[in-house]
Amino acid sequence: MNPEVLGFLSPSLLVRGFWSLVTGRKNLSVVLTSVSLLSSVRSCSSSKRAHLLLNRKFPYAASSESSSPTPSWQHKATGPLCCLRSSRTMASQSKSSVHDYVVKDARGNDVDLSTYKGKVLLIVNVASQCGLTDSNYTELAEVYSKYRDQGLEILAFPCNQFGAQEPGTNEQILQFACTRFKAEYPIFGKVDVNGEKAAPLYKFLKSSKGGLLGDDIKWNFSKFLVDKEGNVVNRYAPTTSPLSIEKDIKKLLEKN
Repeated sequence: MNPEVLGFLSPSLLVRGFWSLVTGRKNLSVVLTSVSLLSSVRSCSSSKRAHLLLNRKFPYAASSESSSPTPSWQHKATGPLCCLRSSRTMASQSKSSVHDYVVKDARGNDVDLSTYKGKVLLIVNVASQCGLTDSNYTELAEVYSKYRDQGLEILAFPCNQFGAQEPGTNEQILQFACTRFKAEYPIFGKVDVNGEKAAPLYKFLKSSKGGLLGDDIKWNFSKFLVDKEGNVVNRYAPTTSPLSIEKDIKKLLEKN
């Protein structure tokens, strides 16, 4: 490279030293050294100037990025924001059981699912105007009546994401299920089961047991069977009737 060109580049090296100072690295010596060397080089002959520059006598004149100091904004964040993100990640990772979640009942009250420790759970997303409504609600009531005293709980979560077949309010849904189908198991507040607004519980259920064609819930009356420790054991399609999974329920109930 032409020595005069190399000499012309030296002011940019001085700017690097100044930038180091204003960005908080406190390298005042870098700036002073740059000024001194710049003056020396300018007073040299062209050949000597080239020699000095080619031998990297200037601060930060290395040819590779790896030998340059890392800008302060590239350092790993260790401040409050980083700690907050880390704690959120740890909190999310710490939820390894259905019992770790809190949900809303039909009246908007918090329900801590840890109250169901020691119970076998059948979790179902329900709808009032679906072609599967009558058969599922009827069989759910039958299964619950048969096994509730042995430790089964059915948790019903109304959802309006499939064909808008659950349009009513929580109160209307509760009245419909309890009056028409004599539902005695808990019916919770309406939730989303898919998408960004999906209830955290459903995100956990889907991540624990994926579906045949992806993790998303496919339709009303998808079912998850959960053991006494809160682990998701099985997932069933909407068309799987509650009575057909009776044997799986019994197996979990009999397990100590």
